[in-house]
Amino acid sequence: MDRETQPKVKTPMTEAERLELAKKLDEELDEFINNLPRKKYEDGWPEDRWEEEMAKHPFFMKEAPKPGDKLHPLYEGLQKLKYDPEENEPEELAISYKEDGNFNFKHKNYRLAIVAYTEGLKQKCGNPEIEASLLNNRAASHWFLQNYRSCLKDCELALKHKPDYEKVLNRAAMCSYHMKQYEKAVEFCDRILQKNKTNDEILELRKNCVNEQKLKERNQRKKEIEEKKRLEEETSLVNEIIKRGYVIEGGERGNIHLSKLEPCFPELAQNRVFLCQITGCLVWPVVFVYPEYKIMDYLQQFSEIDTVYDQLKIVFDTYPEWDEKREYRPDNLNVYYEDDKQKLVKVDVDKCLEDVLKGPGYVIKGGTPSLIVLVKNSPIEYMLLNDQ
Repeated sequence: MDRETQPKVKTPMTEAERLELAKKLDEELDEFINNLPRKKYEDGWPEDRWEEEMAKHPFFMKEAPKPGDKLHPLYEGLQKLKYDPEENEPEELAISYKEDGNFNFKHKNYRLAIVAYTEGLKQKCGNPEIEASLLNNRAASHWFLQNYRSCLKDCELALKHKPDYEKVLNRAAMCSYHMKQYEKAVEFCDRILQKNKTNDEILELRKNCVNEQKLKERNQRKKEIEEKKRLEEETSLVNEIIKRGYVIEGGERGNIHLSKLEPCFPELAQNRVFLCQITGCLVWPVVFVYPEYKIMDYLQQFSEIDTVYDQLKIVFDTYPEWDEKREYRPDNLNVYYEDDKQKLVKVDVDKCLEDVLKGPGYVIKGGTPSLIVLVKNSPIEYMLLNDQ
């Protein structure tokens, strides 16, 4: 073979040549980058807010967005993909909402958890296991919010899907106890004890429910007895008023409602007329009116068998502060009442209250008899009598 036609053998690079070539390539790359046109990068996170922006990114966020928060576009996309009914079966959607509810429940956002579980139930996936779990979890959320009525309702619905759901039976028993539905609580306890007769917690709960139910029934009987006694006393009171022939404003003879006997003055609000069981007499709240000074005295208990003069002696045992002239003495006073024609009628102070209340034209107004007290022969007495 001719020497010129023989192939040339490529000589391998030495280590020094390789380093030299690498250095040259690096220099050329640096020159290329430096010659690129300069442009400000505007799509990144600002240096002063990068942690805040990072927390909004769905890959880095530590908690779910709250209602009203602006969502990251990627988060919106993921949400749409996750909850799009065209892309997911009802069972898949129910599971997704359940996972969201569990996330919020774990972080004690119980109201948001309830919303998520409710959305899961709306899917009506038809899987009794999933629906029972959703109802159980929603019941747990209600439990921590102390929404015992809603909690019990969810427990009962869950048990329709899964009758032996022990967690639900326990919570239903506790809810019933807190709502004082002791008989229902005992029923739930018995269902639990059928499978586990040595459940100390449930045995204690059942015992408490039975005791509370007995106490409740006893209190109810006591309340019914007291109510019956009260009605009898009120009926007796009305009958005594009718028997005496007293005229009550707003009431018809033979048909007097107790509301017409409630005192209209705040000072006498707790002193309605009553029938004394010892004397058999009616005891009234009474008002003494002093027109001269535009003030009143409120007598809480004035028995109908006591005379007006007896009460005057008690009220004016000493001179009141407002009686600067020292004129208000029992023997120096005249007493009147205003009849149904707005005329003043003089009262014989030696007569008892019953006789006064039976006087011509006397009307008991606002459940409180009232008497007008004037100094004898005083200018105010003369003026009032002459204005009639």
